[in-house]
Amino acid sequence: MKRKSGILLPVFSLPGKYGIGGFTKEAYRFVDFLVKAGQSYWQILPIGPTSYGDSPYQSFSTFAGNPYFIDLDDLREQGLLKPKDLRDLPKVKKEDRIDYEMLYYSRYPVLRKAYERMEKEDPAFLAFKEEQRQWLWDYALFMAIKDANGGKSFTCWETSLRKRDAAALEAFVAEHGEDIDFYAFLQYQFYRQWYKLKAYANEQGILIIGDIPIYVAADSADVWSHPELFQMNEEGDLTAVAGCPPDGFSATGQLWGNPLYNWEKHAEDGYSWWTRRMEACSRLYDVIRIDHFRGFDQYYSIPAQDETAENGHWEDGPGLALFQALHQALGELNIIAEDLGYITDSVRKLVSDTGFPNMKVLEFGFDGRDSSTADADPGENIYLPFNYNNNCVVYTGTHDNETLLGWLSSISPEELSDVKQYLGLPQKTGRKDLVEPLIRLAQSSVADLAMIPLQDYLKLDNSGRINQPSTLGINWMWRADKAQLSASLAKSIRKITRTYGRM
Repeated sequence: MKRKSGILLPVFSLPGKYGIGGFTKEAYRFVDFLVKAGQSYWQILPIGPTSYGDSPYQSFSTFAGNPYFIDLDDLREQGLLKPKDLRDLPKVKKEDRIDYEMLYYSRYPVLRKAYERMEKEDPAFLAFKEEQRQWLWDYALFMAIKDANGGKSFTCWETSLRKRDAAALEAFVAEHGEDIDFYAFLQYQFYRQWYKLKAYANEQGILIIGDIPIYVAADSADVWSHPELFQMNEEGDLTAVAGCPPDGFSATGQLWGNPLYNWEKHAEDGYSWWTRRMEACSRLYDVIRIDHFRGFDQYYSIPAQDETAENGHWEDGPGLALFQALHQALGELNIIAEDLGYITDSVRKLVSDTGFPNMKVLEFGFDGRDSSTADADPGENIYLPFNYNNNCVVYTGTHDNETLLGWLSSISPEELSDVKQYLGLPQKTGRKDLVEPLIRLAQSSVADLAMIPLQDYLKLDNSGRINQPSTLGINWMWRADKAQLSASLAKSIRKITRTYGRM
């Protein structure tokens, strides 16, 4: 990496019509904003179809895209939707918040109208289905069966469909062929629009950083179609699930509930599933940020029946062997290793051996609630900038953290005093007046890449927070207003970026 900077903004947080951000004209305008602001990277969160809880880290497929991001106006321009179809959509009450329930009940019917008007023998559509068949068929079939079962998890389907009995699947396909094809159509439109947007960004000199979760969702086409790759018993029930141990943020730990990999099985065929996954991601993104990288060294295994993460234990992951196999199959990959949390010497060695840049979060440098930094000697605190090396990516905070202003409002008086002391500012300095100096601290560091959430440039409090781990019903909702992406903001970001040599 060269010395550059970028902005973190999920696709769903883009401004625009129809209740959620997507591959619309506003996405292209945001790329233009990044250019005006002197940025080089746009980091997005995972863009797969979301499931229970609306989290992009819990997707029905690790290969599929989120149909909510499909630009409806583009479908209208293709002649697949009529103006009345769009006028009949429910009115969005709050453009700064996503109403996922409204989307769930209103978006798919209008997308179905577009499918019904399309030319089913369109050569481009047929070519897409053939090219992506390795994952697309299982995903489209999975979603169609899920719809036929009222949205229930595949673990609740009748045994023959749950266990992929050939005769049962053949009978379902014969009866629901169009339902299956509809989900293939959604992926065709998603990929067509995404690659067009990505090409535009790249042409403007903007590279895309795409997040991928280390794990897949329990209720996903991945687990249903390849149960042998996960820790499951002969009945198809999970035996252990993923999470994090108790820490300063959660006394009972984090119970994610994701299936854990059967790493021995993956190793038997040279990690072919991971190779396909990373190959697909390398086409979707310019840089791949892998969430929870420490899980490749050791992963936290929690008994599947437990209701908290307190009784979990650590198991060894695949280590360097996985990345050696990926390198042999795919060559050099642009990867950022998310190595936050409780990091051991063996995790540090794995990150070092891969050569991937790792992550630094400024908030962690001062926050005593983080057990890895509490009472740490400043010279040993890896999140304070004077301890960085250049092969890293610095963030003020991530999608899982409070906004800078929200964090400054929640830390203890002693921690707040430490922030002011580190910045060399008077103790009377107000919290909001600390936001820009902290952004400058990240930009001025030796880290090759500085990534700042848009909310921090906007100086928003926690009303702009994206996610609060271990909670449901309040996350993944925040959206920007197009008025916030002003010329004056772009100018101020550009000035800071140029000052610290990141243009």
